[in-house]
Amino acid sequence: MKMKLECLALFAVFCLPLCAQHVYDMARFGIQPGKKSNMSTRMEKALAKIRKEVKEGKAVTLRFQSGTYHFYPEGAAERTYYISNHDQDNPKRVGLALEDMKSLTIEGNGAEFIFHGQMIPVSLLRSTDCTLQNFSIDFANPHIAQVEIIKNEGEKGITFQPAPWVEYHLTKDSVFETKGEGWKLRPMSGIAFEKASRHIVYNTSDISCPTKGCSMVGKNLIYAPKWKDKRLPAGTIVAMRSWDRPTPGIFLSHNTRTTIKNVKVHYAQGMGLLAQLCDDITMDGFGVCLKGENDSRYFTTQADATHFSQCKGKIISVNGLYEGMMDDAINVHGTYLKVLQQIDAHTLKARYMHDQSWGFDWGFPGDSVQFIRSQTMELLDGKNCIECITASDKPTADGAREFIIRFSQPLPEALNEQTDFGIENLTWTPEVYFAGNAISNNRARGSLFSTPKKTIVENNLFDHTSGAAILLCGDCNGWYETGACREVIIRYNRFINALTNMFQFTNAVISIYPEIPDLEHQVKYFHGGKPGAIQITDNEFDTFDAPILYAKSVDGLIFKQNKIKTNNAYKPFHWNQNRFLLEKVNRVEITE
Repeated sequence: MKMKLECLALFAVFCLPLCAQHVYDMARFGIQPGKKSNMSTRMEKALAKIRKEVKEGKAVTLRFQSGTYHFYPEGAAERTYYISNHDQDNPKRVGLALEDMKSLTIEGNGAEFIFHGQMIPVSLLRSTDCTLQNFSIDFANPHIAQVEIIKNEGEKGITFQPAPWVEYHLTKDSVFETKGEGWKLRPMSGIAFEKASRHIVYNTSDISCPTKGCSMVGKNLIYAPKWKDKRLPAGTIVAMRSWDRPTPGIFLSHNTRTTIKNVKVHYAQGMGLLAQLCDDITMDGFGVCLKGENDSRYFTTQADATHFSQCKGKIISVNGLYEGMMDDAINVHGTYLKVLQQIDAHTLKARYMHDQSWGFDWGFPGDSVQFIRSQTMELLDGKNCIECITASDKPTADGAREFIIRFSQPLPEALNEQTDFGIENLTWTPEVYFAGNAISNNRARGSLFSTPKKTIVENNLFDHTSGAAILLCGDCNGWYETGACREVIIRYNRFINALTNMFQFTNAVISIYPEIPDLEHQVKYFHGGKPGAIQITDNEFDTFDAPILYAKSVDGLIFKQNKIKTNNAYKPFHWNQNRFLLEKVNRVEITE
């Protein structure tokens, strides 16, 4: 009898999670795969019903059947979202608007979510302990136009052929214009890919694609007399694009403990994933990637694969695949506010400066902050604490650019100087673990890290990132992205032919490049602050060119036990022909 009771007790313990969980089969709501009918309205109604039914503390799973689902802007959720590092145009249409949830799991079972027009596929806001897993995101008609160069006649121009899925027409003024459901674009820039290897074409960077004066010269063949570029032979694939970035693939905001597992983003008109003001994010097997080796597309997202703005806790990215995106695989940073006015000894007014980063919370009472001189990027001594913070140009932080901030301690006297200062929020800075990922064939850079918390970058493959593979940055003058790195470990990574193109901050394969307008008069160092603050060890560099490491304003740098191999894949062309180029670096140890 005793044994039976013990068995019943164990059964009860193991069944508790199952009993406390409510599983919703989304087919019950008419959300079924295999049809091209619009699932947006059904999804919005289903989520509204589920929110009403779910009791406090109950775990919920939304279970999709395997297959293809289509979402259109018509009938989709309409939201006003201010999204960091994106165009602040509102309202936005959302396919799956997940808000104010606890212990929610989206179980895709391999579902393919296909979106139309201009939409945010998935948003998750103000939620705790949520998981997104086992589905993919794509658009039926991407806003990037893929074309193939059919004939390059030098000064006579280029003849190109749009990919079969590209919808386009020639305007009355003879301009190549792409279009879709609710949108039109005139792409004037592009990224060129080698057809066979899918690498970005050597020494091309952002190319101009002028299409004024175009004419049809055959079935789906367009002649552009003003498009002249000898670097693009017949067969070159060009991703023609504008610079618009209104909508990420996945938008996370004000969440705690979010897990994303085995989710793939094949296209988004912005970042693949954008997270702001989130605490703890784990990505395992997340990808911003093509649909395998036989995918007819060469590009993925319009901007970064993943981007984390003003987050805290831990950001973990493991076993990921990031390829073909039009910017970095990962960018982790905070946002400097610019000091506009000191109101009294404890209070000042400050402002979001970049046109794509404003409209959301910057800080909260109790947050720790520090001040920095913009010209020299030197921190003022001491830290302070926010006592209260209120928007000054809007009723709330939603949509605001300016804030009145009162601090618990008196403000530094240096703020009275006639120079620019920024404020960094130290509370909203994360640890980062970036490991076992593959980054390839993308524009700009491989990865960017700007956080004072511990950052580990290990066992990754950086394969033809076109610009620098790793960038440690910091800028209180243009991008206004914080901040100084205090503990960075870069180890066991393999770098293959980075720097085939030139982009901003790409001075070497690993580029430690804070933006410092007045480095000459800088007294304090920006990055580091202790011996071995930044350690680059046990990596393998396979490169055709010279620059391996560039570092500026660093105190505590180690480069050792790394292997450097030279190949002949491309002709060296970089302006920096130094293996190691250091500017204002202290306590440095370099041994090849």
